[in-house]
Amino acid sequence: VRRCKTVEEVLQEADDWGAELFEALKAAGGTAYSNYAVGYNNVKVPEASKRGIAVGNTPGVLTETTAELAAALTFAAARRIVEADTFMRTGQYKGWLPTLFIGQLLQHKTVGIIGAGRIGAAYARMMVEGHKMDLVYFDPYPNKKLEEYIRKYSELLRHVGEPPVAVRRCKTVEEVLQEADVVSLHCNLDATTKHLINKERLQLMKPDAVLINAARGSCIDEAALVQHLQANPNFRAGLDVFEDEPAMKPGLADQPNAVIVPHIASASTWTRSGMATLAAANVAARVQGFPAYNKPDIIPFLDQPISSLPQAAPSIVNAQDIGMNVL
Repeated sequence: VRRCKTVEEVLQEADDWGAELFEALKAAGGTAYSNYAVGYNNVKVPEASKRGIAVGNTPGVLTETTAELAAALTFAAARRIVEADTFMRTGQYKGWLPTLFIGQLLQHKTVGIIGAGRIGAAYARMMVEGHKMDLVYFDPYPNKKLEEYIRKYSELLRHVGEPPVAVRRCKTVEEVLQEADVVSLHCNLDATTKHLINKERLQLMKPDAVLINAARGSCIDEAALVQHLQANPNFRAGLDVFEDEPAMKPGLADQPNAVIVPHIASASTWTRSGMATLAAANVAARVQGFPAYNKPDIIPFLDQPISSLPQAAPSIVNAQDIGMNVL
């Protein structure tokens, strides 16, 4: 631990923050910490609250960007894009063949999502609207807005003479895994979702299913996934996050049926700039004694001159616990 001399706050994303670091931050005069991310499972929030330190995050700017990356991984895996790219770059292509890199057509199939929050719902809409897929999802709380949206979209399809689509909330994760051709994880990481996808649940999935994870690496038992990929060559995975990030479990990098990218789900210019703005605004507002904003729409903090930004911290997850006012 190094005592800060010139700054009161620290902006960080990946490191684990607990009692020791928050005590050091408090001793240095710090009053706020902000993740450069929407998730904060790396932060022991109660330890910050004990010391009166505000914990910020950056929601609202990652939704579409992350959903797009999940969709990109879906099609890269289903259509074997990375395998084909490597085939071309290594000079193996000698001419067209009818069986060369046969993949999966996803039109009119079933997409499953686990976690129907903002990102999961955005991904679902992309797959349903763009590819006329039926949707099954699991979430402890029903997403009525998403369900109504898809039902109305289905009515539109029927009106123009196209086959309708369907949406259904499943009672269990297992039900989603058994029915879906594509399963995308969009859940938080906590004690109930660590290794949510394990050896037993992988075996419930279709042999040619596609599994996508742009949520948190530990939601999947990565070693079990490696074994499943090895045993089922038609099974595909698209991964943006990893259990021991930045390391991968032994054997994962050798699997041609896995598309792997280095935690880039939020890597669009607009999103990364917005994350930086929100993280900095969280800290600056706390220093100046402003209240927490904590509203779903954070657009007022983006693409605006500094002088016109709301006098508030965009998102403080422990505002109530530390007695911070909320607009």
